[in-house]
Amino acid sequence: MKATGKIFLWIYALFYVLAGCNHFLSTAVYYVIMPKWLPAPGFLIYLSGIIEIALGILLLFTKTRKYAAVCIILMLIAFLPAHIYMIQMAPFMLGKILVTPLIAWLRLPIQLLFIAWAWFYYVKG
Repeated sequence: MKATGKIFLWIYALFYVLAGCNHFLSTAVYYVIMPKWLPAPGFLIYLSGIIEIALGILLLFTKTRKYAAVCIILMLIAFLPAHIYMIQMAPFMLGKILVTPLIAWLRLPIQLLFIAWAWFYYVKG
């Protein structure tokens, strides 16, 4: 992998590790965007944080990169109901941030970008 590819890999992996840590640091924020029909929201918030941290770390190793990439894609697909729920709820406050309908809608293509990014690491290994 070229130097640029490694830099983007580290950025992508770090993003998931930090996002996962944020589930423990800002738990209340995740309760706001958790669809009400999902059971045990606290458990799901912490579980998804652990999974994000683990997958971010697994991305860094050649032997586990493809596995991590596929799992990230599946995880991001599993998170789509939360993003759709955000669109339905907007406008609302997410911590100190006002999530407008436009912001909620813009999150969906960003999810597709993250899925494509993971797919790249699945294909390239």
